[in-house]
Amino acid sequence: MKKTLFAAIVAALFAVGCTNNAAQPAEGAAEQATITSSDIAFVKADSLLVMSDIYLTEGVALQKKLEAAQQSWAKKEQGFQYEAAQLQEKYQKGLITTLKAQETEESLNKRVQNYQQSMQKEAAVLDEENFVLQNRINMLVAEAIEEINKDGKYKLILNSSALLDGAQALDITQDLLKIVNEKYAAEKAAAPKAE
Repeated sequence: MKKTLFAAIVAALFAVGCTNNAAQPAEGAAEQATITSSDIAFVKADSLLVMSDIYLTEGVALQKKLEAAQQSWAKKEQGFQYEAAQLQEKYQKGLITTLKAQETEESLNKRVQNYQQSMQKEAAVLDEENFVLQNRINMLVAEAIEEINKDGKYKLILNSSALLDGAQALDITQDLLKIVNEKYAAEKAAAPKAE
């Protein structure tokens, strides 16, 4: 789950496509469009993601929140395991009665169940935050792609993760990054200030 945020966002960016705003050939025309290198561009989606302001602020913060939650969960689980081992040791040494051991075990089991429910709720909240962040990033990237290709210049925009080789002149990552960051800044400026 730790690397899920980054991987999911990169995968979602891979799914973002470009629209073809170029005029279609007249109906019945047998002529196929010729595509030249200037009609093709690629984006380094993973670089775009990690360099974007939205990821550097909200994505990194969410990643830290997730890591803190995972550490907390691991610590709590270790605590329960320690308590169970201590109970077993006391019982085996004859330091507590069978009845007291059973009562303590039932109490521990109830605490574990309550903890698991709490952990599942917290995990669901983090998953939802991740989902919302992914959607926001996807929206910003889609809008940036639409803006950069509003004139229909590109017939094809590829994610470089599927690209074996490509001329640097076809890389529009920095151009998209600039637009994504501008759109994110505008989004933040338009958002009501939390008091």
